Amino acid sequence: MEYNFSEIEKKWQEYWKENKTYQVTEDTTKSKFYVLDMFPYPSGAGLHVGHPLGYIASDIYSRYKRLKGFNVLHPMGYDAYGLPAEQYAIQTGQHPAITTEQNIRRYREQLDKIGFSFDWSREIRTCEPGYYKWTQWAFIQMFNSYYCCDKQQARPISELIEAFELQGTKDLNIACTEERTFSAEEWKAMSEKEKQETLMNYRIAYLADTMVNWCPALGTVLANDEVSEGFSIRGGHPVEQRKMKQWSLRVSAYAQRLLDGLDTIDWTESLKETQRNWIGRSEGAEIKFNLSPQGKGEFTVFTTRPDTIFGVTFMVLAPESELTRQLTTPEQEAAVNEYIRLTKSRTERERIADRKVTGVFSGSYAINPVNGKEIPIWIADYVLAGYGTGAIMAVPGHDSRDYAFAKHFNLPIIPLIEGADISEESFDAKEGIMMNSGFLNGLTVKEAIEKAKEYIAENGLGKVKVNFRLRDAIFSRQRYWGEPFPIYYKDGMPYAVDEKDLPIELPNVDKFLPTETGEPPLGRAKDWVYEEK
Repeated sequence: MEYNFSEIEKKWQEYWKENKTYQVTEDTTKSKFYVLDMFPYPSGAGLHVGHPLGYIASDIYSRYKRLKGFNVLHPMGYDAYGLPAEQYAIQTGQHPAITTEQNIRRYREQLDKIGFSFDWSREIRTCEPGYYKWTQWAFIQMFNSYYCCDKQQARPISELIEAFELQGTKDLNIACTEERTFSAEEWKAMSEKEKQETLMNYRIAYLADTMVNWCPALGTVLANDEVSEGFSIRGGHPVEQRKMKQWSLRVSAYAQRLLDGLDTIDWTESLKETQRNWIGRSEGAEIKFNLSPQGKGEFTVFTTRPDTIFGVTFMVLAPESELTRQLTTPEQEAAVNEYIRLTKSRTERERIADRKVTGVFSGSYAINPVNGKEIPIWIADYVLAGYGTGAIMAVPGHDSRDYAFAKHFNLPIIPLIEGADISEESFDAKEGIMMNSGFLNGLTVKEAIEKAKEYIAENGLGKVKVNFRLRDAIFSRQRYWGEPFPIYYKDGMPYAVDEKDLPIELPNVDKFLPTETGEPPLGRAKDWVYEEK
């Protein structure tokens, strides 16, 4: 007998709908089980094959657990905010809410045809105020919190203000953007604006100038995944690296907790190792280098191998580092500016992956703190401003990228390990007996690392430090079609709205483009103000 799937499928899907077969209510007689799929972004093209590929697997598991007697909650929703709907609105003049609703109807029709066991009474749309009220609430909690390193947890910012009133920064171990020191008297003498600027240095959700992928044509910041070879994936528009004021989340404060937590979860070892590498804990030293001639200032570098300091033959700055402009001499200014211009079109991911050697001399020199030798300062895109201090001490004898750079630009290469052959490549092994290293000669690499740390700390050349590759998450949005930040501004400083006033809903605007002065589309809103109660 032929299986008439179109008739049978239709019959039972209508039955499930009429009888609310998959609608779930609380039932204490059954064990609870929750199956959550990733919400699709409702585009005009409809579902693609990747959607049902995942949803079918989770649907099979939901049905299996239901047959095993579990009370299964299997909801669905839509990740309904995003750039495509906004771009379509710009092109057609239609409000993004209209096209989003149309796309959701199309998705629902396709999902129903497949016959998934979703509880549609629990549907969520991220563009609805009833949903994003809670994302705004979460943002306010982070804005009103700081991270206490001693307690390893977020604490109310009000506690930090009380501590500043009593003792200033004395004995406080707290996560911050930059280390600051002030007394209780200095805190009390600050103006309201100065206090708010100081607190911004400690908030978990904070404003800061950050390098981003800026697309002028789209009028928005793009994630690395949205950029390829200097152009936006959507539309193929030029993208450049630009420093902009962004909201960020102080994820880096949680780095050690995240690392420790990997030991307590039931994941495969390979997946844990991937996460450990992503967090990237490294122990080393932050070393101060004076500029030549003496008296011109200093800057710091972070290194995991302070034992190699005698092998430093040049320094490298990230092109976007503030030091790059400061240390470029007038003679090198044109060459440096051109190099920075070329670098702006490349994402950090592309720079890390590309092994091609490029760079330009800044014209300035630093002084090696352990032997007084002058070291040329170069600028190269294989160094990133966001990791460490945005500057490195290059040891070409024992680092492959430094070696390639030194060979390309004919810079000195000094071997520091007895028997190391550096004629064709760097000697990257972290073992052996030290040579050409002053007071470290004759020690093993492991002994030399510890001895170098002690020497640096005892002689005031820097400090021992733990660094993480994990960086703070940029949490910004220049687009119209997304939930507004629950923030208002007074005297140029951000303040959180009162929780009872949530949600802060999107205003109506005449266009969905950035303003002519470069402000985000919300800058077009008229009379969109918040009045303090």
